[in-house]
Amino acid sequence: MSSRLGTAQWWAFAPYATVGSLHLVALVIGVTTVSAATKGLLMPALLLGMLVALPAVRSGIALWGGLALLFSWAGDLLLSTPGNSGFVAGLGAFLIAHVAYLVLFLREFRVRRVPRVAFALVFWWAALLVVLGPYLGTLLLPVAVYGFVLGGSTAAAFGATRTIAIGGLLFLASDTLLAFKLFWPDFALWQKDSLVMLGYILGQGLIILGTVLIARRRGLIRTAASDATPREFTR
Repeated sequence: MSSRLGTAQWWAFAPYATVGSLHLVALVIGVTTVSAATKGLLMPALLLGMLVALPAVRSGIALWGGLALLFSWAGDLLLSTPGNSGFVAGLGAFLIAHVAYLVLFLREFRVRRVPRVAFALVFWWAALLVVLGPYLGTLLLPVAVYGFVLGGSTAAAFGATRTIAIGGLLFLASDTLLAFKLFWPDFALWQKDSLVMLGYILGQGLIILGTVLIARRRGLIRTAASDATPREFTR
């Protein structure tokens, strides 16, 4: 086993790359039927790629990574539901997804320290609430709680690997842009929907790619340890 992805493992992510590309193109050119259909396929395609690329599907990494993707999928579907109830339900699903990522990073990857730059997320969270707070109304508390958990999972991602950290930061940027799109009056940005989904697709993909690489590296270490002779362990 290699800690790097082989050809077969890279091909496992081809469905996700294909669906993600179709979704982004559909958003850019305004084909809503295609963008709506492909959005619901994103997380199942990424989950499939993760399970195929992992060295073992019966593991804590597969469990918590899989839960994060399943609840992200539920969030994608629920956020498409009109009204505040759909938004709150979708927000709750993504909150659970980030809790699953937190468990993955802290328990499975044993993240104990994060770079000091991660503490800037406290200021991001506070600034977000100050700027958007006047427009949130009854959604202030749900958004504040979600932002707190999102910031926590991003900080933990900073303590994992560079790939996962970049993925977590892109996820955070995507959600921040989405918050301004939903709540900031007259928010105008070129292709804002496409930019939100670009950050989301790349962010989720990089988090899962980093997760698979860690799992394969651990599998390689265990294989090397089991193949070693007793003499090698008693030097």
